[in-house]
Order: sequence, then structure tokens, then C-alpha cells
Amino acid sequence: MKITREKTVLENGVRVISERLPFSKSISVGIWINIGSRDDPLGKEGISHFLEHMLFKGTHRRTALDVAKEFDQMGGFSNAFTSKETTCFHAKVLSNHLENVIELFSDLLLSSLFNETEFQKEKEVIIQEINMIEDSPDEHIHEIFPTFYWSNHGLGHSILGSKESIESISKQDIKQFLYDSYRGSRIIIVGTGNVEHNHFVQLIDNHFRKIPKGSGPSRIPAPVPNKGIKICSKDIEQVHFILASYAPCAKSPKRFLYSVFNVILGGSMSSRIFQEIREKKGLCYSIYSFISNYEDAGILEIYGACAPKNLCEVIELLIKEIEKVSKHGIKPHELSSAVEYIKSAILISSENIDSRMTRLARDEIYLRNLLTEQKIIKQIEAITINDIKNAANDLIQKGFYLITLGPMKEKFINNLHKTIKGLKPTWRQKQNGTTSGLQC
Repeated sequence: MKITREKTVLENGVRVISERLPFSKSISVGIWINIGSRDDPLGKEGISHFLEHMLFKGTHRRTALDVAKEFDQMGGFSNAFTSKETTCFHAKVLSNHLENVIELFSDLLLSSLFNETEFQKEKEVIIQEINMIEDSPDEHIHEIFPTFYWSNHGLGHSILGSKESIESISKQDIKQFLYDSYRGSRIIIVGTGNVEHNHFVQLIDNHFRKIPKGSGPSRIPAPVPNKGIKICSKDIEQVHFILASYAPCAKSPKRFLYSVFNVILGGSMSSRIFQEIREKKGLCYSIYSFISNYEDAGILEIYGACAPKNLCEVIELLIKEIEKVSKHGIKPHELSSAVEYIKSAILISSENIDSRMTRLARDEIYLRNLLTEQKIIKQIEAITINDIKNAANDLIQKGFYLITLGPMKEKFINNLHKTIKGLKPTWRQKQNGTTSGLQC
């Protein structure tokens, strides 16, 4: 019995996708809404994430405790998350619980009460979540970085929002956002595992037909990202930093090329920057690169933490490593190792039905097409050394953006613009004359 993938669009626009795996006894179900923090209204940043929390806080038929108990009684695993562009409610259960989990998810999305007591409690929970991240500089820098890189745009919004924006959100705001945004054309429901497509479609139609038609509010296109240097002061031992540049969007055929380039640059333990900066020179304990691909934008980020006195040297080494690749390319074994690294990750993740469910949903959201592992691997294997060289050159041509979080003396700040050519650092002075960053 072979793996089969099928797709049906319901009358209200909800897309239903199934992937039948003959070897599986369980099913991974994901309710994906193509709405995320970039779609939060101005002044109500964090509302997508707040809504995700509130949908678990009780319905007309169930209390919040009932919801938790029913998920637990089915066994398996259930959770939800909000990202920049999506909100997802997902569960992995034995296939005999499929109807139960579909009915429960539909009850959450269509019949939530938004109880006032639960609403006020959840505000405090989210504010504590914000506080927790602010206490962790390695997490906090990833929250504040987009606000400068994508300034005055939804991609720059923190997924959590700010304390001020969370306090400003009313129960009516949440209800209106749900009504406006959770529309049929924005919703993809995916089932992977021991699932029969026609039965799955009938269950979804029975329970989700009340989802209104439409596509919700239009998404504002991504802006041109900023270039420059931002210094954020914090009284800690190390300075944390993100050096960022261009990457292709999620729809671009170049996304696989940049995935391979990222592995070579800083996405693995044998990568160039990990070996050069940590292993050879011992300048950082934590340093790595990664790529974020969005609907109409992308970004390659290099994160690290080091002693303030070493920051300029580290940044200079990072840029020099990219320049080396842009001028001289890479060695054949680097390319073959990176390709094998990604191929292995794809094939290993294909053994996990949650990973398969997620990949099917993302392919549908961004490509409206279901890619097989073989198609992806074929594109990765076609990448050449010259392609990698061109990717590095793209980064040099597009320029860099640097943000730092930690204790930075003025003499170190003054050297940064020499390291990143043409970019002037931004900071201001405290009354006592020591350097302070922006209010981050």
C-alpha cells in the first residue's frame, strides 16, 4: 500500500489535505490559519498570539479544564503556536480518536466563550512570558531585532506583543479579530498518518462548515529592510549580537540554495564560522547562523555572544568569511557534506508524521503545491559551487545589519562602522557620559 496525498477545497474555502501512511497507527492533525503577528493591527501587537491562548480557555460546552482533560484522555500530544505568518493548533493521536480531536478543535475555534476572568488571567500570563524573555538576553535579542530590521511593519512586531499593547487589547478586540481573520480561504487542515481522505473531508465539512467564507484582511507587503547598527545597552557580562543580511522568500526557487549555503556558513558544527570563531580562536561559546523565510521576504541571521572587547574582531571575522566564499568559492567536500546534511535531515524528518504534516501545510501556504522529498532532494543536488559563491556575493552586495545587546563602551562602538563599511552606529549618551543603547 503506497503513500497517497490528496487535497479538497470545501465550499467555504477551507483546504483539506491528507497524506495516508500505510505503516502508521496514529494521525497528526494540524489546523493552520494563515494569520500571524505580521497581521496584528497597529497598537494591538500580540493579538494573534493572545487569541491562540484564549481559544483554549473554555467554550459553551467545555470549561478550560474540560478541554485539557479531553486532550489528555485521548493520549498522544496536543499544542498550539503562533508565528510571524501562521497560527497552528495541532494534535497527534491514535487514529480511532480522529473524530474526537476534530470535534474538539472545531469547538475551540467556533464556540469559545472568552470568559472575562480567563481573559484577565491570560493577560497576566502573557506579560509574565514577556518578562521571562526580557530576562534572557539570548532570547530577548531575537525579539527586539525585527523591530529595527523591519521597522514600522508587521514583520517587526514581536509575536508576544509588548506589555503596553497587551494591556490595551479588549475582549471585543479579540472577538473581532477572530471574526475578521479566521476565514475559510485562510485555513488549511492537514491530516497525516492513518487517515482516509474522503472520511477526513467529511469530518472537516461536518464540523467546520460554519467557518465564514473570505480571505480576511489583506497582508501589507514586506518593506525594504534597514541597514545599519543598533546598540542596545544592558548590564550583563557578554554582548549578544545578530548580524543579518538578505535571504530569499519562502516562494523563491533559491530557498534551497540558501539552505545549503547556511549549513556551510554557520548552520552546523563543522561550519566555517563555528570552526573559525569558536574552535580555532575561542572567541564565542555560542555562535550559529539560520534562515527565516516569509511569504515575501527572507533573512539570514548570525547570532553569537562574546566579551565586549572581542565584538569587533568577531564581526570582522564573520564578514571576512562571507567575503572569502564570494571571492574564492568553497571546496567540493564542503558542498557535498552540506547537501548530505540537508538530505539526511529531510529523510529523517519524513519518518515523523508531525514533521510531514507541518511540511505539507507550509507547502500549501506558500506554494499551493505539495512537494515530494524526491523533488526537494533533486533541487538540492543540482546546486553548484558557483551557486554558493553567488549567494555569498548577494549578501555582500545587499549589505548587513547589526544589533547588539549588552555592555558596550564607546571606544568599541566607534570601531564598528570601520568593520561594517559604510554603516554608522547609532547610540546616545547617558547623563553620566557612559554609552547607552536604544530603549530595548
